Amino acid sequence: MARMARRMTKAQREWRPGIPKKRRSTKIMFASTVLLLEAFVVFFATLAVFGLRRDEISPALILTSGLILSVVLVLTCAVLTRRWGIAVGWVLQLVIIAGGFLEPTMFVVGIAFALTWLYGLRQGRRVDRENVERDRLQAEWEKANPE
Repeated sequence: MARMARRMTKAQREWRPGIPKKRRSTKIMFASTVLLLEAFVVFFATLAVFGLRRDEISPALILTSGLILSVVLVLTCAVLTRRWGIAVGWVLQLVIIAGGFLEPTMFVVGIAFALTWLYGLRQGRRVDRENVERDRLQAEWEKANPE
């Protein structure tokens, strides 16, 4: 049976023995976590708005917009490493806060998530800087103390 060759990623193609694995950004991991949690909250908030306001607002509009926002939140995780990715995340924070006009509780939830987003970005950046410094000091120590 012939096996289909799997495409290698850029990192896989460039890997050589002895090359240390590149450290993942803590800031990006924190930001992705917040966005994924928000996607779940938006999905359930969509169901709540559907149940409470379906007589006032088209049910198709409620469900479609809520599901699209949830999917956009998840997909934004993939672009956080780009220059504009964090800006998209900030815009999504504002969109979620604006959801309070449909369900007032979302003002509180949106502000709480925006503060969590800010905290995750700031602390993640701090941890990333500390990791760079730690890696630099480790490399210096290994150079000074060969085995």
